[in-house]
Amino acid sequence: MRCSCKECGDYMVQAESDHLGCVCQECGYRCTDCLGTDTVVPKDRLAQLAFDPRFSPESLASSFDAPGEEDEYGPED
Repeated sequence: MRCSCKECGDYMVQAESDHLGCVCQECGYRCTDCLGTDTVVPKDRLAQLAFDPRFSPESLASSFDAPGEEDEYGPED
């Protein structure tokens, strides 16, 4: 993954060390933005997703329908 440095704008590359993230070759700035490490979903918010209609069994099953079957636009003619 190649990111743009927030400090100097140069390209950053994935660090090859035990410290995950990207490092800027120009100024040495490190970040973990592209890894999503600061995006933990709280337990109560995760529990609420069980009631989200996007994750109902019917909705999930419809995403596996074979092409050519009836979809949101209606049956094929």
